[in-house]
Amino acid sequence: MYLVLVFFRLATMLVRQRPVGHGDSMRYWWVNHNQTFRQEFVGGYIWCPKKNRNGQQNHFYETVREVAPGDVVFSFADTRIQGFGFAKTHCYSCPKPDEFGRIGDAWDHRGWRVDVAFQKLRTPLRPIDYKDLFAPILPKKYAPIRAETGYGNQGAYFSEVTKAVALLIANLSEPTLIHLFDAHTANETTALYEPSATAPLGSILEWEDQQQRIIENSSEVSETTRRALVYARRGQGLFKQRVSEHESACRITKVNNPAHLVASHIKPWRESDNDERLAAGNGLLLTPSIDHLFDRGFITFADDGEVVISPVADKISLERMGVKTVTPLFTGSFNNDQKHFLNYHREEIFLQAAS
Repeated sequence: MYLVLVFFRLATMLVRQRPVGHGDSMRYWWVNHNQTFRQEFVGGYIWCPKKNRNGQQNHFYETVREVAPGDVVFSFADTRIQGFGFAKTHCYSCPKPDEFGRIGDAWDHRGWRVDVAFQKLRTPLRPIDYKDLFAPILPKKYAPIRAETGYGNQGAYFSEVTKAVALLIANLSEPTLIHLFDAHTANETTALYEPSATAPLGSILEWEDQQQRIIENSSEVSETTRRALVYARRGQGLFKQRVSEHESACRITKVNNPAHLVASHIKPWRESDNDERLAAGNGLLLTPSIDHLFDRGFITFADDGEVVISPVADKISLERMGVKTVTPLFTGSFNNDQKHFLNYHREEIFLQAAS
């Protein structure tokens, strides 16, 4: 109980208003992670591949894309709800963690990650002991456990559950938590916010640093090309010159002074090969704030130029940055190369689960 109270006080200290327009309220999620429970719970994150082994989309992976800071995540492993946590970040594209080792050898190396501040329950809760209470409030579709038995639903890695499920778990395990799950509204939500745009997520920064070291130590790449690839990471140098031959201004803010623009990779630099990192068709000229929104998947573009907004994006902030959220915003069509890379962005970066 002491640890729960400490966590409760920490969460309460960090209560901040979730910006109006961010979403209706905190959402509740359930992760079944038997194979990776130790690594994820201790490491403070959840991770799943983006696709099934056959390359097809999986609803239980897609839902991870819509987690927002402050959402609650319940951890289920070994037939028990082991703990819970608050999401610290939005979802982001990230390679399979090294600490998984041989676990999931057949999984796609690319995946979705959310950083979560997990806390163990004093006594892990077995849904099979309370299956009659869980059954009527479980989702009718994509439930994390089987209503008739209370055992985990095989293949259901990540599911959204109702507030009623969250309150039942709290009531059966740690009643102290009921206030956290019951008292907060859209403008009064416990949220552990992710770093700002000027403080990149540690996992992404580590990934990019690793890629840069590979480039710097490569004997197959000339010194000139190595320098161009490193500058391209910052949206500058040869890459920006090439993008500027096709783009003359930020498509959203219309700023056209090169000093205030970066060449933003459509397929992120960290996920591209060396040719793609310098390809003109893989870039847009954007102001830094729009570059942040695009790189983190809060916005994307349709092939006809319409701006598409993620359901987890803070619409008030977007409006202040020049992104219209009420009426459609069209920014002009793209060439075929850009359309190719935009398809990747919509499928692999944009924060909206595929329907």
